[in-house]
Amino acid sequence: MLYLDQPNQVGFSYDVLTNGTWVLDEEGGSNLTSHYGTFGSQDPSQTANSTAQAAHAMWHFAQTWFSEFPHYKPVNDRISLWTESYGGHYGPGIMSYFQQQNEKIANGSSEGKGAKYLHLDTLGIINGMLDVPVQGESYIQFPFNNTYGIQAFNQSIYDELMHNWTKPDGCQQRMTECQAALKDSDADFLGRATAAAGKENLTAACSGVEDECWTDLLRLYGRQGRAVYDIAHPRHDPFPTPYMYGYLSSAPVQAALGVPVNYTETSAAVARAFVRSYDMLRGGFLEATARLLDAGVKVHMMYGDRDFACNWIGGERASLAVPFARAGEFAAAGYEPMMAASPDYIPSSHLSLLWKDTGAGEEVVAGMTRQVGNFSFTRVFQAGHEVPAYQPAAAYAIFMRAMFDRDVPTGLRPVTEDLATSGPAETWHIKNVPPEWPEPKCYVLKPATCTTEVWEKVKKGEVVVRDYYVVDILDDGDGGGK
Repeated sequence: MLYLDQPNQVGFSYDVLTNGTWVLDEEGGSNLTSHYGTFGSQDPSQTANSTAQAAHAMWHFAQTWFSEFPHYKPVNDRISLWTESYGGHYGPGIMSYFQQQNEKIANGSSEGKGAKYLHLDTLGIINGMLDVPVQGESYIQFPFNNTYGIQAFNQSIYDELMHNWTKPDGCQQRMTECQAALKDSDADFLGRATAAAGKENLTAACSGVEDECWTDLLRLYGRQGRAVYDIAHPRHDPFPTPYMYGYLSSAPVQAALGVPVNYTETSAAVARAFVRSYDMLRGGFLEATARLLDAGVKVHMMYGDRDFACNWIGGERASLAVPFARAGEFAAAGYEPMMAASPDYIPSSHLSLLWKDTGAGEEVVAGMTRQVGNFSFTRVFQAGHEVPAYQPAAAYAIFMRAMFDRDVPTGLRPVTEDLATSGPAETWHIKNVPPEWPEPKCYVLKPATCTTEVWEKVKKGEVVVRDYYVVDILDDGDGGGK
């Protein structure tokens, strides 16, 4: 299994080693809000500015990796890619580009001297954003009506947002027009009309759309006090536990990994580059998914049904909008229960989670799956944005069944062209009870976990911190934080 930090300057990846300060809060005055270290250059021109560019870089990386490091070659030559969140863009974009290069290699038109065919096997998408116009309306509907009985948006907010979405020259129309304008544009568009676009100024078509129709909606949701990645949790969500930030920031771990830079979860440089190219609004990822399916690549989608950020309602719509050859059959297939080991079951081997064996214990219905042949969509119950963190047994079962060519609902049937699930056409009748509301727990390397009141104390250094968690609040005059 290979973990990749990309585009360049995210995670441990870098271009030019640059000493600097990682500022968590510009208003902070304590050593808890600023961290000195070594990072990439933070220059947006030195990283990918779009999914298309990232795919190009990934293909060249793969060509180099599999050529220069043959001792890492797996037992077979199959390559699979599992992605999450923005992976709804990355996954189809990268895999489709790989497929295009494979076709060029096969017909002798490849420009890459000595380029090697890469055997593509499976694309996995976990709570992914594939197409904003297709999935966009669900960001209004999900907070208003979901299977947990939680109404984050009241009727008046819902009505106003739906009006703004559906009215002439509203958000749906503006997003669709922007996407159409981007369709024929150069992939490395940087905020100006390009020769490839020809007909119109892309800035005029797309300027303000993301802020007014997307960012403002996310801000409105944030003011409702609920977590972006889990509607059943508070805005300052303590889950998934953020231990990785401290772990990856420790000197022994960095030395063991051989990395010369400090870990950062996201890159402002990459974000700026992608915003300037309107990559979020670009289309083509549904079509890319279709090309992969029609070429024989397996595609499996799983969505936690408590996630707002890339919610399952929009994910289901995206799955039904993939224009592959068997789209009609997929839409006609029903949902079957997705069986997995109960959350407290400890398997005797990894195969216990692939298909039921005598040691698998009692299975539970962990979700609902629609599947036709190599394509599936699963709604996973009681899971937020990162499904494996909330429901590891269910996520692992889906992963293993997808990789080993078994049906996703049970793992008992081999995948064939004739495989099609049967059952209800939708799953809205299945309701769930929200979990107990967890108390926020401030982890200073991830300010989003901290309430406003606690973070104000962190900025002033009026807290006691242990293992990056705030464990005590100091009274005024007690001295700086530690």
